This record gives sequence, structure tokens and C-alpha cells, in this order.
Amino acid sequence: MRRVVLFVLSYGLWLLLTLPGGDWPVYVVGAVLALLVAIFFGAEFTHRPLSFLNPRRWFWGIIYIPVFFWHMLVANLDVAFRVLHPACPVKPGIVKVKTALKTDVAKAFLANSITLTPGTMTVDVDEDVLYVHWIDVFGDGEDIEANTKVIVAKFEKYLMRIFE
Repeated sequence: MRRVVLFVLSYGLWLLLTLPGGDWPVYVVGAVLALLVAIFFGAEFTHRPLSFLNPRRWFWGIIYIPVFFWHMLVANLDVAFRVLHPACPVKPGIVKVKTALKTDVAKAFLANSITLTPGTMTVDVDEDVLYVHWIDVFGDGEDIEANTKVIVAKFEKYLMRIFE
């Protein structure tokens, strides 16, 4: 079942990326590539493949996209302000944050969302702790709760509804 769901998702992504499409070889190449992905990576795919069919998860996934882009836009403006400011107000450092997410996929999405947001980059994930390089660390950076609230909370509540 995992391989079938992975094939459908891979081929659907191929179709979205190649729209409006074109000649029939485009569809055949996409089907062959999706089949190869399903064969080689199907065993590594999620343990609950039918959970991808839950419309509630799709709804929150669609909601997450503009939320993520909003936070990315705000972070871009923040970094631009810091770079263009004559005093260059940055205080970089690595901080520790905690997540309540349980699945590896959810943690991977959280880490990637943090990394794709300018000014932050996930350095390591260890169980429920993420180490994040941050452009402007509060205080000495030791307050895990405050760091988590600023960096993780804005993404975590949506990812929890999507993946768990």
C-alpha cells in the first residue's frame, strides 16, 4: 500500500509541475519516474500511508502554505532591515528549542520550515530538541521556552494538525 500511495503522490506532483502538460511522452516519463520512486523508496515511506487520504490533513496543509509564506515574508523583511541598518543589529548564535511533534516527517517539515525562513537555520534535530542558528538571539539564548515560542510555535500548531 505504501508504494501505491507514494506512486500516486509522486505522479500527482509530476503532473502539477509539468502543467499544462504537453505531449504524451511527458506523462509517460512522469509515470515511469513515479514508478521508480515508489519501487526504490516505498519501503521508507510513511508507516500510515492511508493517513494521506484524510481531508482534514489536506485542509490544514493548504492552510499552512500561506501561513508559511507570510512568516517567510516577515523574516525576509526583518533580515533586510538588519542588513541595511547602519548599526547592523544582529546577535547570532545557536539556540535550543523543543518541539511537541512526534513523527519524523513532522519534525523534518518543522526543521525545513525553520531553515527556509531567513534568519534561522536548523542545525541538528535530536529527539524532541532542535538546535537552530538564529540571527538575533534573545539575551543569552538559554531560555528554551522563549526560543521555542518565537521560532517553533508559529509552525508547530499547523504541522501537528497535518502530520499527527
